[in-house]
Amino acid sequence: MEILTLILLASALAMDSFAVSITAGISLKRFKASTMLRISLIFAFFQGIMPVIGWSLGLNFVEVISNYDHWVVFILLGFIGGKMIYEALQHHEEAHCINIYSNRTICLLGIATSIDALAVGFSFSLLDVEIILPAIIIGCTTFLFSFGGLTIGLKLGSIFRSKIELIGGIILVGIGFKVLIEHIFA
Repeated sequence: MEILTLILLASALAMDSFAVSITAGISLKRFKASTMLRISLIFAFFQGIMPVIGWSLGLNFVEVISNYDHWVVFILLGFIGGKMIYEALQHHEEAHCINIYSNRTICLLGIATSIDALAVGFSFSLLDVEIILPAIIIGCTTFLFSFGGLTIGLKLGSIFRSKIELIGGIILVGIGFKVLIEHIFA
């Protein structure tokens, strides 16, 4: 897989963590590097490990659905991206009160924001893509986005959340179309 595609995919996957980090940043009373590093590392860990888990699960199904793998990738990324776009356009109010000092809360948020990375890892196994480099890029990108989101949340508040989710959703849907078109015209 091309490095640019991996970076775009990692950026799209990091959007949920970024949006949650903005919300968490609103809860920060002041800049505290240790708290911001802890949250960013937890989000990065889950975003980096979930594709590996999904990839491992997908290896068991490769022979069964190898003739339809591009459709599965397209549907998974399209669904995840579409869901992100839909949620971004709903304009629903969410509570901006996250207990960012609780490791349990941050771990649950890390898991919740990385479920899409599990599906991407599953897709990678269908495409016969090695997982180590993508997992590292996804984890590192998520760390940077999370730290940046915390900083933005601390300074600017929650005004960007829906726009960020919308951009992430569009990127995922676009990558899904790219995979489908490459396989149809290959």
